Amino acid sequence: MFSDLSLPLSLLVLCQLFLSNRVHAAQQCRLQLNKNSLAGGGGDSGAPSEPTSTSTSAGDATAPPTSPPTSPTASASSVPTPFAYGKTPIRGVNLQPWITPSIFQNTGNENIVDEFTFGSMQDPSTALSVLQNHWATWITEEDFAAIAAAGLNHVRIPYGYWSVPLTSADTDGSTSTAPYTPGAWPYLLKALNWAKQYNIHVLLDLHGAPGSQNGFDNSGQRTGTPEWSINPANISRTVDTIRFVTENLGGMVDIIELLNEPAAFSTNTFPATLRQYWQDGYSAVRAVMIGDGFLGVDSWTNFLTAPSNLDSQGVMMDYLSRSFQDHISFACSSIQDLANFATGNIWTVVGEWSTAPTDCTQWLNGRGVGARWDGTWFIPNTPLGSCAGWTGSYSNFSAEYKTFLRQYWEVQVTMGESVQGWIYWTWKVGAPSYCLLPRLIFFRRRILMSGGTAPSIQLTDSIRTFAHEDLSCKLYERTLRENR
Repeated sequence: MFSDLSLPLSLLVLCQLFLSNRVHAAQQCRLQLNKNSLAGGGGDSGAPSEPTSTSTSAGDATAPPTSPPTSPTASASSVPTPFAYGKTPIRGVNLQPWITPSIFQNTGNENIVDEFTFGSMQDPSTALSVLQNHWATWITEEDFAAIAAAGLNHVRIPYGYWSVPLTSADTDGSTSTAPYTPGAWPYLLKALNWAKQYNIHVLLDLHGAPGSQNGFDNSGQRTGTPEWSINPANISRTVDTIRFVTENLGGMVDIIELLNEPAAFSTNTFPATLRQYWQDGYSAVRAVMIGDGFLGVDSWTNFLTAPSNLDSQGVMMDYLSRSFQDHISFACSSIQDLANFATGNIWTVVGEWSTAPTDCTQWLNGRGVGARWDGTWFIPNTPLGSCAGWTGSYSNFSAEYKTFLRQYWEVQVTMGESVQGWIYWTWKVGAPSYCLLPRLIFFRRRILMSGGTAPSIQLTDSIRTFAHEDLSCKLYERTLRENR
């Protein structure tokens, strides 16, 4: 796909920033790639009737089956107009969380905290029914229409390896998905058709790998002993999965993310393993996005920056860093650093960022897990403050907090526009009364949170105002001091 796309720079970084005051937490990274020469960029419930169709083509994925399809090829003619990566900024939004803690909570079993336990601790038919309900209603055509109306040009869609219908012809290893519940593939195809219909470009993100690449619930399995990096069979299957996705969806997506948030900090051998996987995954699909593995962009300087034994055109790097210092000051101070890195190394996209100043949203850190902010994270620690007033309905926020949210949005958009673009986290959250992010509240679109209302300001207007009139970060810093 995008065989006519020529990328003048060899590596593109997606920089994801969750900036939260005085709190320190590991951040997450992502990575993407695509068939021919795509260019790629760096949370997670639903209702009614069961689908009956078993169609597997992307052009007819209207009603998903109860088991993985066997011929899931997507038409290469389905791609929107090729995107001018490196010239036109990526302005996107994540369609996470794919699975929400509310699904787990509704089981009535406190031990069900992720998709692994969701599939292993209840009747398989029950799990499938709930998930089909979720897949059919969590993201709909209405969402794609609203995303396009907001002026966004990209969506980032997560998926787990268990959702990809590999057969023995596609891999020399195991094709088992147990205990995970397969069946999401046709819904993914449906979403890709909606993206085409509304001319929205797609970053397809491998969010869950065999054995878990980070131990986070968003990998499918919340565990203290993730095994992806220590089992060669896991890595081989991941490469086979990426190859399958590329071959079957290459005409429907712009970017295939090789792996979301690999925890390269977790062991001494993980970084080398990750580098080799990036190389192997790149060879399988050619145009990729890679993630920094929580090591920071400096650890990846000159990696895949020029053709050697590989054709490294079409590579992006997805860089996520969480800093919990003063939000606006940190964001402002990052602008020049990111611009310099993008100029000297690889394209950079600020991705999966938000305006949230705390981690107070219910179940943000996982079902049954508290927040660092109020000291309820696992083992109670010294709280930084109360979570009251930080989440919930936008209409209940203080005037000062609303001002901060607007300014923090403006500064981070400016950051993204200073490089190759940005991807906002996220379009929806699970519980309507607990909104982690005041999601795009300054756009002309509905606000998917309880009691929220939005001014009629279009995205294009905000970008022109915030990014192209050279607004000084010092203005925001001064305003914050005056409002404290």
